[in-house]
Amino acid sequence: MLISTQTHRMIATFGIEDGITKLIDAGYTGIDYSFFGDISFCRGADGLALAKKLKKMAGDRGVVFNQAHAPFGGGYDNYTQNLIPKFPDVFEFCSELGVKNIIVHPIQNGRYYGRAEELFEMNMEFYTSLAPLAKRTGVKIAIENMWQRHPVAGYIVDDVCADPHELARYYDTVNDPDNFTVCLDIGHVALCGREPEDAIRILGHDRLGALHVHDVDYKDDLHTLPGCGRIKYYEVARALGEIDYKGDFTLEADNFLVRYSDEYKPVAAKFMFDTAKHFAACVDAARPVK
Repeated sequence: MLISTQTHRMIATFGIEDGITKLIDAGYTGIDYSFFGDISFCRGADGLALAKKLKKMAGDRGVVFNQAHAPFGGGYDNYTQNLIPKFPDVFEFCSELGVKNIIVHPIQNGRYYGRAEELFEMNMEFYTSLAPLAKRTGVKIAIENMWQRHPVAGYIVDDVCADPHELARYYDTVNDPDNFTVCLDIGHVALCGREPEDAIRILGHDRLGALHVHDVDYKDDLHTLPGCGRIKYYEVARALGEIDYKGDFTLEADNFLVRYSDEYKPVAAKFMFDTAKHFAACVDAARPVK
């Protein structure tokens, strides 16, 4: 199984080329490009030239850019008015990199409770509008499960696609497997009071095409390494094997690196890879015998 990780912390620390090189040195066979913060680098001819350079740099060492994360955050207005208009540049950059899946957050507009159908209709229109972009660039859109905080109490509650049945409904209703898939964020499932292994079995082999793998304590979105929180990752691996999951094993656990010095981050990144490799092997061991 291809094992990949997001680029966020390593690029923020070492720059684009050096950060990616250090992840390749750590052993990853796939790179999940994080379009966080300033993404002006991906625009126009210069952006495409950079993507081509990065693809060759990785390819020369047998590594692919398997996944990416589209820009997100800043609330509804920022997402819809400032970030989504940048998606064409992001998708073109990803296409040049050879990315197969890009995670695109659903639209989150205020409180989810009592508004599931309204948000469903809004997101069907949103995702459908992106289908031509996915088709043109050959980069498949992955729909992700989300959470939000209760506006008064402050604790984490359901948001769009938090319920795996709703996540399945989004994918099934879009009904465009050539241009869409599902990315299950393992940590987000647990934060909303469900067990990730159950969500995996609900989604099943045909829907689930990508993962965000990280650990949480069921209270805060820690984005740390499996084994550092409370998710039962051997159960997660067993469920992935049972459905014969064919996607990649992609870490979104960069907060594990935060407390290490810059000099030690490459060593910590290697340990993260070794941990992911261990759980990926557990997935393979649980696959049906053919």
